[in-house]
Amino acid sequence: MRIGELAKISGLAPSRIRFYEASGLIKSVGRKANGYRDYAPDTEWVLEIITGAQAAGFSLEEIRQLLPMNANGWRHEELLSGLKRKVEEIEVLQQRLALNKAQLLLVIEGVESKPEGMGCVDNTQLLLHRLREEGVAVAPRGRDIASSK
Repeated sequence: MRIGELAKISGLAPSRIRFYEASGLIKSVGRKANGYRDYAPDTEWVLEIITGAQAAGFSLEEIRQLLPMNANGWRHEELLSGLKRKVEEIEVLQQRLALNKAQLLLVIEGVESKPEGMGCVDNTQLLLHRLREEGVAVAPRGRDIASSK
């Protein structure tokens, strides 16, 4: 199948398909005498896997390592290991985001409930003290926000 047909079926731009080919994620069967690329029928499902994996947070390099060379070439243990590793990464990210959200909500509440007549500098110190007491520490640069509980 030619690139225009593959683009129409997959919903991807031809330039993206060419990029995936240049990146080694998909293969064209070859070029015809007129120079047109000719893609195998299974290229459509490979593109679906690639785009789905990218949406799940996989990098192109991670996808390249997990994709089979053909429909029968799945490397079961490597695939399973890579999928489990991505789930662990997502769980760490979710924890980090939950801490970030908790900190932001405390800051918002602290700013909105600033005592009347209190200056911003004093309110900032009060808020930082409260964040430490609540267990949502303000971390030094380059470190994660951590709970002190």
